[in-house]
Amino acid sequence: MILARILPAGVVGLILFFLAFPIVVVAIVSFSSATYLTFPPPAFGLRWYEAYFSNPDWLKPTWVSIWVACAVVVLATFLGTLAALGIARLPKAMRVVAAGLILSPLIVPGIVVAIGIYYAYSRYGLVGTPIAMVLAHTCLAVPFVVTSVTASLSGIDPRLEQAALSLGATPGATFFQVTLPLIQPGVLVGALFAFITSFDELIVALFISGTGAVTLPRRMWDDLRFQIDPTIAAVSTLTIVLTAALMGAAHLLRKRAERNRMATSSAAA
Repeated sequence: MILARILPAGVVGLILFFLAFPIVVVAIVSFSSATYLTFPPPAFGLRWYEAYFSNPDWLKPTWVSIWVACAVVVLATFLGTLAALGIARLPKAMRVVAAGLILSPLIVPGIVVAIGIYYAYSRYGLVGTPIAMVLAHTCLAVPFVVTSVTASLSGIDPRLEQAALSLGATPGATFFQVTLPLIQPGVLVGALFAFITSFDELIVALFISGTGAVTLPRRMWDDLRFQIDPTIAAVSTLTIVLTAALMGAAHLLRKRAERNRMATSSAAA
C-alpha cells in the first residue's frame, strides 16, 4: 500500500525533474561570473544581466519584440474574437470547416508556414519590415484567441442574449453589456497567448525579419551561431520568467472564467 502511494509521486517527480532540469541549468549559468558557458559556475554574480541591460545590440531586439507583440495582441484579439463570434453563429457543418481553416496554422508545420509567408511577403517588399512581423505573428496568434474565446462562448447560456434582445437592447448593446463581460476572461487569456506566441516566435522571424526587424529570439539565434557567451543565458532566463508569469496569469483568468460560467449556469437554472 505504501509503495502504491509513493510510486506515482516518485514517477511524477522524476518527470518534472527531467523537464525542469535544463531550465534550472540555464538559470544557474546566467548568474555565472565566468566569461564562457560553464556548469557549474566558478562563482556567481549579475555580470551577464548587466551586460544585457547595457548592450544596445540586445535591448533593440527586445523592444522590437515587445512592440511587435503588443501590436499582435491588439490585432489578434480583435480578429480572433470576431472570428469566434462568427463561428459560434454558423450552422454546424460550416462551423467545422471555418474552425478548421482558422486553426490550420496550429496544424501545419511551422517551417511550411514560414516559407509560405516569406514567398507571399517578398512579392510586396515586406520582408525585413516590422509590419511584416506583425502581420505574420497575427496569423499565428489568431487561432489561440479563437480557441480561448470559443471555449468561453460555449459556457454562455444563449437565453441571456435573447432576454436582452427581447427587452429592447440592440445587438451592439447586447454584445457590450451581456456577451463581452461574460467572455472577457477568455478574451484576456487569448490576448496573453497572442503575446507569448509573438514574443517567443523564431521560425517565421528567421525568414522575414531581415536586418530591419530583428526580434529577440532571432538575436538569440544569431548569438548561438556566431558568439556564445553567458549573456544568452541571462536573456533566456528573463524570457522564461516573463513567459511563466504570463502563463500564470492566463491560468488565473481561466479559473475566473470557470467560476463565472458556474455562476451564470446557477443563475440561469
